[in-house]
Amino acid sequence: MSRFWSPLVHKLTPYVPGEQPKMTDLIKLNTNESPYGPSPRALEAIRAADNDTLRLYPDPEALALRTALGARVGLGPEYVFVGNGSDEVLAHAFQAFFAHGEPLLFPDVTYSFYHVYCGLYSLPFRTVPLTDDMQVNIADYAGPCSGVVVANPNAPTGIALSLAEVRQLLELQPDRVVLIDEAYVDFGAESAVSLIKDYPNLLVVQTFSKSRALAGLRVGFAFGQPELIEGLVRIKDSFNSYPLDRLAQVGATAAVEDEAWFASSVQKVIASRTALAEGLQKLGFDVLPSKANFVYTWHPNRNAAELATQLRERAIIVRHLRGERTAAWLRITVGTDQQCEKLLSALRDILCSNSL
Repeated sequence: MSRFWSPLVHKLTPYVPGEQPKMTDLIKLNTNESPYGPSPRALEAIRAADNDTLRLYPDPEALALRTALGARVGLGPEYVFVGNGSDEVLAHAFQAFFAHGEPLLFPDVTYSFYHVYCGLYSLPFRTVPLTDDMQVNIADYAGPCSGVVVANPNAPTGIALSLAEVRQLLELQPDRVVLIDEAYVDFGAESAVSLIKDYPNLLVVQTFSKSRALAGLRVGFAFGQPELIEGLVRIKDSFNSYPLDRLAQVGATAAVEDEAWFASSVQKVIASRTALAEGLQKLGFDVLPSKANFVYTWHPNRNAAELATQLRERAIIVRHLRGERTAAWLRITVGTDQQCEKLLSALRDILCSNSL
């Protein structure tokens, strides 16, 4: 605490990111990073751009990247916004669209940064409970609000909404922005981008950090009708007109254009996810149906926090989120097949040791 802080700073509870440990020989399954490297074309583009042009400011409009992103889904660049990671894109969206007096709606079990943004921008909010089986019930999002935010697939559950359910949500709140946070959509869920031209209140946010293995580059983006994109640009240019550096822009553009690498990487993660879920179930864990690059699981006879500690002692890190509805659960990133097998072997050893 400091006497120099503003009253706002005193009241903030910052987001706590997943641990980035300094340990060596570690199996890191706690922050949903890709187990595979980025597109070789992206790395080549970054190396080629590492030259004297770095003395110049980057393109403030990131036009090449926005054009590539839009072309991939049949939209022009005027439908695309880019920022420094999807967290920055989300922050700009909260500030641009949700200050209408009524509470913002989002699930009670979801990405915890949503609470942080509401505190930062003094936005009232109401969390909507997931069902007992951790599902989003669309009908619960009716009534007055300043907007709706839903992660699809949801984090940390991994459960996805259908495109029909997203459409239902959009029609339930036609006068408010509905933000669909699709950080994990590429791992088997249906993207709402196909609905953009039909719904002026739809904003879809995605990231390069998961399926394109560029978490260290910090590139996020959003799709929406031009009026929404203009609102985000007005916030961005009032904050930082150069959010994406030259290396990020060329690397991300090359990654978008390497469709073969993208498809191959995603399919490997999906196959490993299936095997991991089956392995956990054989050990007595309950596993939610995931469409993300992680699984959400709990063991009816074991304490999740203790399991996480015992895994760490074996140089395996998973994510345990404290909270009334999350304390019993572990979120486990899908690693390589070898990493997943080592995890299952460690859990098998822990469960056997605990039963003695």
